[in-house]
Amino acid sequence: MCFAPDPTTIAPVKSAASFGLLASLLVAGWTHAAFAEKKTVCTITVNSADEKETFRRYLPADKFRFVELVERGRPDWLASACEARTRCDVLVISGHYDGRDEFYSDQPGVSEFLPVEEMERASCSKSCSTLFSQLKEVYLFGCNTLNPEALKRMSSELARSLVRSGHSVADSERLARQIASLHGASSRDRMRLIFEDVPVIYGFSAKAPVGPVAASMLGGYFRAGGGGEVASGRASARLLGHFASSSMAVSGGIGRSDALEAVRKDVCQFSDDGLEPAQKLEFVHQLLDRETAGMRPYFGRIEKYVGSLTDADRRRLDVALALDGIARDADARERYLAFARDADQPTIRARMVKVARELGWLSSDEERAELTALVRDRLAGKLTAADVELACSLNDRHELDAALPAVMPAAAQPASVGEAAVLACLGSAEARTLVLPALTSPRDAEFEMAQVYLRHRPLSDAGELRLVTADIANVADPTIQVRALDALAGQHLSDPESLEELTRLYPVALSPNVQVAIAGVLLRSDYESIATPEIVQTLRESRLKADGGPDFVDALIRRLEAN
Repeated sequence: MCFAPDPTTIAPVKSAASFGLLASLLVAGWTHAAFAEKKTVCTITVNSADEKETFRRYLPADKFRFVELVERGRPDWLASACEARTRCDVLVISGHYDGRDEFYSDQPGVSEFLPVEEMERASCSKSCSTLFSQLKEVYLFGCNTLNPEALKRMSSELARSLVRSGHSVADSERLARQIASLHGASSRDRMRLIFEDVPVIYGFSAKAPVGPVAASMLGGYFRAGGGGEVASGRASARLLGHFASSSMAVSGGIGRSDALEAVRKDVCQFSDDGLEPAQKLEFVHQLLDRETAGMRPYFGRIEKYVGSLTDADRRRLDVALALDGIARDADARERYLAFARDADQPTIRARMVKVARELGWLSSDEERAELTALVRDRLAGKLTAADVELACSLNDRHELDAALPAVMPAAAQPASVGEAAVLACLGSAEARTLVLPALTSPRDAEFEMAQVYLRHRPLSDAGELRLVTADIANVADPTIQVRALDALAGQHLSDPESLEELTRLYPVALSPNVQVAIAGVLLRSDYESIATPEIVQTLRESRLKADGGPDFVDALIRRLEAN
C-alpha cells in the first residue's frame, strides 16, 4: 500500500538537491517506462537461427527484447517457458515442419523439436495462460505451416451413419460436408486453433525458403522500413511483397464468433493439463453420446487418451466410475460398433474395435470375434498389401491364430497370393509355402504382399532360406532379382549354404545393380563366415562397371579384408 506525504510535514531542502532528486526520479521513471514499452520477441529455434538473428539485427534493442524459448538439452523447455510466465508479443518459430505433427531439425546433434500437440497444450492450459496471451504476430518459418488443404478426408461412412440416426439422405450428405469442412484439420486451421485471437499469423502454404534465403528476404523487408510494422498486429503487404517469390501466406487466429471456436473448445478438453483424468473421460463420454458422425473426427484423440491411461489411473475411484459409466452406456456402444463395422478403412475399423475393448464395451472373446469378422470381410474382397499388413499386425502376438478355421476358404488352397498371405499371417503353415515364392513374382502386387508378410514373419528356417535364395538365383530379370534381394537383406542371413548361393550368383550376375544388391544382403548377414581371400578376389575380378561412387560392394570388400 502506498501513502501520499503531507506537504506540511516536509522540511525545506536546498534547491539544487531538490532538482537532483527530481532528475533522478524522472530518469528512473523514464527507464522503467522504456523497459515496460519494450516488446518481447519470443523465438523457438529448432533448426536454422538465420531468421531469428535477422529479426535481432534489425529491430532496435531499446524497443524489443528477445527470449529464446528452447533450452538445449531440456526436453520440457516449452513447459519451462510457461512456468516462467513469459509473455510474447511476437513469436518466431524456425524449423522444418512435417505438415502434420511437429517442427524438427535436420542439423546433426540437434534433438530438440516442437510437437504441435505441445503447442495445443500451451494454448489450452491455464498453467500456460500468459505465453500466447498478448501475441500480436506469429511467424512460422516452415513448409506448409499455413497450407489450407485438409489433412483428414472424411469418407462416406459419415453420411451413412447419419442416415442410420434418422436423417434423410439429403440432410445426411449436407451435414457430412459440414463436418468435413470443420474437421479437415488443415495445417492452417490447426495453427489458427492454437493461436486464438492472434491478429496476424504468417506462414507458408507450400514450400518455404531455407533459412539463409528467408533471412535475405527478411533483411530486404527491414531495410525497406519493415521494422516499424513488427508487433503492430496488422498484416504487412510489404512483407508479403518481399516473400512474393515464395508461398508466404497470412491468416489470423480464430475469434469468438468463428465456426472453428466450437472445435477448439473440444480440442482443449483433451489438451488442457489442468483437467483430471476423470474429467477428460467424462468429456469422452459426452463425445460418444453424440451422433457418431460428430464423434468420428475426434476418434484419434479419444484413442490416444484412452490408451494413455495407466493401471494406476484406472485404479483411481473417479476414473473407474467414469469408465464404468461409459461401459454401461448401451446406446452409445450400439452406435459406436455399428459405425466401426461400417468404416470404409479396415485399419480404422480395427482401431475402433480395440478402443471398444479398452472402454469396456467388448470382452476379449468379443474383440477377437470382431477382428475375425474383419479379416473374413477382407478375404471376400480384392486384397492388397495393406490387407496383409493389417492381418499380420492384428496377429503379431498370435491372438487370432485360433480364428484360422473360421476364415479358411472352402477351396483346398488359397486362390491368390494375397489370400495366402493373410492366412499365413493367421498361422497357416501351408499358406506360408505359397507366399514365399512371390518374392520373385513379376507381378508388383504379389511381390509387395510377400515383402510385407516377411517383415512380420521373417525367414527363420534354413530350408526356407535356401529355397528363396535359389529362386532368386534362377530369375532371369535383373530388376526382379534386385527387389527380391533388397527384401532378403532385412532377413539377416546366417545360413552358410544360403550365403554361398549368393556368392555363386555374384560372378554370373547380368547387372551391376544385382551385384550391389547381393553385397547389401551379405553386409547385413553373418559375412564373417565367408571372409576368405577367394571371395574378396571374386568380388573384385567379377565386378561389373557401375556408375557413381563407392557402393555396397566397396563396403563389403573392406569389411571382408578387415576380417
